[in-house]
Amino acid sequence: MSYFDNIRTFVRVYELGSMSAAGRDLRVSPAVTSSRISQLEEHLGVRLFQRTTRSLAPTEQGKSFYRGATDILESVERAEAQIVNITENLKGALYVAAPLGVGRRLIAPQVPDFLKQYPEVNMRLRLTDRNVDLTTEGLDLSFFLGQPEDSNLRIRKIADVERVLCASPDYIAARGMPANGDALVADNHECLSLRFPGATEFQWRLSTPDGPRRFRVSGRYESDDGDVLTDWALAGHGVAMKPVFEVIEHLNAGTLVPVAVETPPEPIQMACLFTHRRMQDPKTRLFMEFMIERIATAVRVSPKPA
Repeated sequence: MSYFDNIRTFVRVYELGSMSAAGRDLRVSPAVTSSRISQLEEHLGVRLFQRTTRSLAPTEQGKSFYRGATDILESVERAEAQIVNITENLKGALYVAAPLGVGRRLIAPQVPDFLKQYPEVNMRLRLTDRNVDLTTEGLDLSFFLGQPEDSNLRIRKIADVERVLCASPDYIAARGMPANGDALVADNHECLSLRFPGATEFQWRLSTPDGPRRFRVSGRYESDDGDVLTDWALAGHGVAMKPVFEVIEHLNAGTLVPVAVETPPEPIQMACLFTHRRMQDPKTRLFMEFMIERIATAVRVSPKPA
């Protein structure tokens, strides 16, 4: 098993970017961590990391080996799972993050059913629309919309989520019905922005007859909470870009109306994000599978015909 220990150590050093951090994570000393990496490099006949006294970075060979190493570990785990009843004696805390809208509407309502099946599991659900760091925040799993910034993490796609540009009837009565993205910009419509500290200029990527295109929209309202944008749109303060599942009730009730329908938003990916190590925990794998089927069904919604 020493070779597998070396591979597991390499994966954690790669993901955490530090020998000492990987050692703490694996509960071994920095000397053992360094020794395992050296043994692996000697076995492979290549340098996996460039080391200095202040930094550590994977070589091209290291980047290539990481992709294969995670596949190897996953294959071993799947083989072990086939001969072990992984549903027995699940216990402990699950730390899960999700965007506010996703968490409130899709994740939280399903949690009691999962905990009913596994009474010794505790759920720690963190809801936020900001980007989270699984490693530093001690998370087992994160649901997200869009594309993750950290390519070192593992992704499990759930569905492509349809989005809609929408506004209240009062807003449309006051400002007019924009036909497309060009009208949003030219007529200076109030576009409600989901933004976070450090974000750059705001643009909406919309589908046009000539393909996807970015529109530099503007507006006085912005928040890092997607539900706040929905409330502002309902109150007549502007146009919001929202996943359809988050506003389907308002669309069906007519309190929000699709706008700029000639250039609808592109669908956005919904997926799970996790580190390879977290998937070694049976309760994390089971919760992910439990939620994926339910989420994929829930997001396949569309407004009733007018």
